[in-house]
Amino acid sequence: MNGILIVNKPKGITSRDLVNEVCKKLNTRHIGHAGTLDPIAQGVMVLGINDATKILSLLEYNDKTYIATVKIGVNTDTLDRTGIVLEKKDVQNFNYDKLKEVIKNFPKEYMQEVPKYSAVHVNGKRLYEYARNNIDVKLPKKLVKIYSLELLDINKENNTFKLKAKVSKGTYIRSLIRDIGTLCDNYMIMEELLRVEVGIFNIKDAYNLEDINLNTKLISIKDALSMLKSITVDDIIKKKVLNGSILKCDIDDLYILILDSNLKLLAIYQKYSDGYIKPFKVFREE
Repeated sequence: MNGILIVNKPKGITSRDLVNEVCKKLNTRHIGHAGTLDPIAQGVMVLGINDATKILSLLEYNDKTYIATVKIGVNTDTLDRTGIVLEKKDVQNFNYDKLKEVIKNFPKEYMQEVPKYSAVHVNGKRLYEYARNNIDVKLPKKLVKIYSLELLDINKENNTFKLKAKVSKGTYIRSLIRDIGTLCDNYMIMEELLRVEVGIFNIKDAYNLEDINLNTKLISIKDALSMLKSITVDDIIKKKVLNGSILKCDIDDLYILILDSNLKLLAIYQKYSDGYIKPFKVFREE
């Protein structure tokens, strides 16, 4: 059993908890995931089963789409509803027209400050370790891309709104919400988060945890990497590929799929030097 499994992570469990449950259901210990979700969040998680754990790093570069419920007028230490309330602000006269304008004109890319409750490393420690011990540390910033922002709904009675965001890898939705709040001259935190897409994988194709079993159909490694270009080789080159040989081949992209004459995936190769490629992962024949 090798392949990619798309799971709809429920709220209230960690990404590690999800992996442990799927390990039991599929009777294997060799499962990894591409990108985590906080316990507060639900939605698409991409799991690699057995051999497919080797390609997860290639899937982490995908863009992601989220639907977030945002609370106006509150600031917490975690930037979401699970944290300690630090500050509140009046929302009685909140300008929803300004909110619409901010979302419409939000920068397409910017240097985003990561949350202090995050797994980003600073001086050998994760930021949440500093936060839990009340140690101040300068929060790093990183360039993120916002491909689209859409205001889905406004609930003035609850002082909330729903936002759909398509963003680059590494974007923190909690931080994005904080930054929208800053531009609106108010505090904002994340109340709920649903990840609906990771690259080519959509929540409509995701399995609920309770429905996963040994008969669950996996996405093949070849199909999961359909965004990569491929070349077909003859039997002579096929032997070289299966032996992990460096090949003479000039490619524009960093990775390429190597297929045999029957279009079976033999290996993933990567650019090595001008005119040459080397193995990234070879899939041995059974």
